[in-house]
Amino acid sequence: MHKENRLGTEPLGKLVVCMAMPSMLAQFVSVLYSIVDRIYVGNIPKIGELSLAGVGLCGPVVTLISAFAFLIGIGGSTLMGIRLGEGNQKEAERILSNCFSMLVTVAIGVVALVLPLRKSMLYFFGASDTTYPYANAYFTVYLCGSVFALISAGMNQFIISQGHPKEGMISVIIGAGLDIILDPLFIFVFDMQVSGAALASVISQAASAAYVIWFLSGKRSAVQLRFGGIQKKIALRVIKIGFTPFIIIALDNVMIISMNALLQKYGGAERGDALITCNTIVQSFMLVMTMPLGGISGGTQGILSYNYGAGRFDRIKGAQRYIMLLCACYTLLMFIFARTGAGLFIRLFTTDQVLTELARRAIEICTLAGIPLGIQYAIVDGFTGMGQVQYSLPLSMFRKIVYFISIFSLPVFFDVTSVFYAEPISDVLGPIVSVSMYFFRQ
Repeated sequence: MHKENRLGTEPLGKLVVCMAMPSMLAQFVSVLYSIVDRIYVGNIPKIGELSLAGVGLCGPVVTLISAFAFLIGIGGSTLMGIRLGEGNQKEAERILSNCFSMLVTVAIGVVALVLPLRKSMLYFFGASDTTYPYANAYFTVYLCGSVFALISAGMNQFIISQGHPKEGMISVIIGAGLDIILDPLFIFVFDMQVSGAALASVISQAASAAYVIWFLSGKRSAVQLRFGGIQKKIALRVIKIGFTPFIIIALDNVMIISMNALLQKYGGAERGDALITCNTIVQSFMLVMTMPLGGISGGTQGILSYNYGAGRFDRIKGAQRYIMLLCACYTLLMFIFARTGAGLFIRLFTTDQVLTELARRAIEICTLAGIPLGIQYAIVDGFTGMGQVQYSLPLSMFRKIVYFISIFSLPVFFDVTSVFYAEPISDVLGPIVSVSMYFFRQ
């Protein structure tokens, strides 16, 4: 059965699960090899905790750069899906070609802009004289190879949106498997330490990028990749649709950067670096919650965009009910795991008892409102999948604004660790507004 018929005719429950599960597993695997990086780094003899703090400082900056992949990937794949639903094959091919050229151009521009500013950026984002050498070593290597990260993450969206979630998952598994193999080799055998972790990631992402380009250029892809220039009209449409996921990811990482800076400021010389190490562990746990969750809500966007283009609004409503249920079930499991298995997770990074207890308590706080967060993801990504940025962007921005107000105001009145309550506060107020908007539109 061709993908067009599948997205438009297959029973919704089965279709949502078939699209969501591979995408969710792909994001889980992606998180796994991000966490494996940090586990290996945290266990480097003598400098493990400082190295982990340094890499933790780089994490949100690296993801902030990678947000451009989703600006173009989600924006372009949504627009392509709508055109396929309309039966406009030629326009879908032009969109794919333009988006590849946009990703390469953006990658080159980001490296040229950020590389000379990396020292001042890392210090501004919370690095100390002690942690800066490790942060700089990781960030410099990773940044120079970031073109592969942008291509693999951005173009993979076009595989998933065509109805090939399993092939999209293979792309991620290739990168993850290679990274897990190369990490101990470069970090310990070649004694490259944090630079080795970054180099392993770059090589792994290059392998994923090669697979994605190979698949999209082949006969199995209904919309085949052709190399060409950038058309302004298409580029502006892609950016308009992709701006919501871009700003979500960008602001998520600006929030982590801001939190690290606040932890360093209010923690002082004695507690600052330890609190940043704690936050690195906490944010690693939150990645396990939010990235597979985004895999569910993002992996099913192809269903919504195709049926929106085809005018099948009955299928859209039915699919959204299944998507919300899957998101709620996953976040419920993570809520339970945060209270039963957080200690085991933390011990992968450190054996320090004080740090372990601090991180365990912070994880429990950050996941207090995980289930409402799952509903938020389903609603916002659903609007994005239909190209309705007039709803998705304000809803996303509201939650971010609540978070920013919370992280800057809480430590003024309470202990520095109160910043972790910013997550559940925003995860309650944001979904309340999103659910209200969703039912108002029905």
